[in-house]
Amino acid sequence: MNRLTENILCKQFGIKEEVVKFVIQKEKLILDKFKDIDEIKEYNQYKVIKAMQQCRLASTDFNWTTGYGYGDVGREKVEEIYANVFNTEDALVRPAIASGTHAITLALSGILRPGDELIAITGAPYDTLQKVIGVKGNMSGTLMDYGVKYREIPLKENTIDTDKVRESISENTKMLMIQRSTGYSDRRALTIEEIENAINAIRKYNKDVIIMVDNCYGEFLEFQEPTDVGADVMAGSLIKNPGGGIALSGGYIVGKSNLIEQVSNRLTAPGLGKECGLTFGTTRSTLQGLFLAPHIVSEAVKGALLVGIVYKELGFKIVPNIDDIRSDIIQGVELKSPERVIEFCRGIQAASVVDSYVVPEAWDMPGYEDKVIMAAGGFIEGSSIELSADGPIREPYFAYYQGGLTYEHCKLGVMKSLNNLYENKLVDINQNKN
Repeated sequence: MNRLTENILCKQFGIKEEVVKFVIQKEKLILDKFKDIDEIKEYNQYKVIKAMQQCRLASTDFNWTTGYGYGDVGREKVEEIYANVFNTEDALVRPAIASGTHAITLALSGILRPGDELIAITGAPYDTLQKVIGVKGNMSGTLMDYGVKYREIPLKENTIDTDKVRESISENTKMLMIQRSTGYSDRRALTIEEIENAINAIRKYNKDVIIMVDNCYGEFLEFQEPTDVGADVMAGSLIKNPGGGIALSGGYIVGKSNLIEQVSNRLTAPGLGKECGLTFGTTRSTLQGLFLAPHIVSEAVKGALLVGIVYKELGFKIVPNIDDIRSDIIQGVELKSPERVIEFCRGIQAASVVDSYVVPEAWDMPGYEDKVIMAAGGFIEGSSIELSADGPIREPYFAYYQGGLTYEHCKLGVMKSLNNLYENKLVDINQNKN
């Protein structure tokens, strides 16, 4: 790092010189891993370009209509491209899908019927989805409220327990759900190979059960996606990986055409399905975000590695570990105290480009059982492909870092988070014992 850069970090951003030097020193330990990340990025970039060319994306596809959205060629083109990228028969990609949780909820409620059984085969899903299912909270309109039965099977040594899954499938079991990412847990994300092995083992026993994957935070992390290895349906958010930090809103569901038809009937109404629904002129930003996504995701993964190595070297447990295969953009750090989680997130907020002056507080966030602190200062509100961090205020006090549109911004976030902890005497970078 040259002296001018060091000066701006220390004098303009208020980062201690010893913190800057510590991060730069630890960064050297991960630079050799960037080559593998770049290879995945290059492949996925060509895959997206090929999809757009093969679907004959044209400038006129950025036009849009009003009212019901009949004849919205852009909407149809976006969904054709998404189906191509994710190697599926059909896709539903809409700005009206508010979040990843909404996309998953649409997939579940569109496909499952009263009396059907849903089994989560990666243990308990993350907090907001537990309320959608009905196992937590006292909400109306949950899946269980509508007569859907639910069970969950914990992971066995961080992999899907296929023997237990096979034993658990009954005549009422309609869907098995896989959560690829970490969520608010202390496990790493499941790799594509692990998902493929599980699907193959299950298919030997039952060819008809529907396998759905929550792909949030996982797009473009590997050479393949879950739908390349046998998943029937998959859902995610456009303000995470595939939106590339540009998509204004939305979510996607991709998969077999009969399943997408059922989901689209839930999104609009039976008989209307995919044929209506306005895009509000978002086609250009949605597709430009998808075009940039492989590169943006690679920057975020490099940033996650930097967070990981810095806090690992300080003696904290990190998930995933430095040498693990990364299958989502999340880097978990077990900080061991609520004060550290709060100061970590405040450091990320202070590094943000929007609302950098805001001081986050832990609060009772809708959909979560515990108070949650969130740091997010992006161009798109709630965009977790942008520099962000959050964590529930509960033991063992994990902070979850994700996103960063550029590696340099990620690096600033690491330095500001560490500087906060250092100045508040919550870490000692000299002793490396915390």
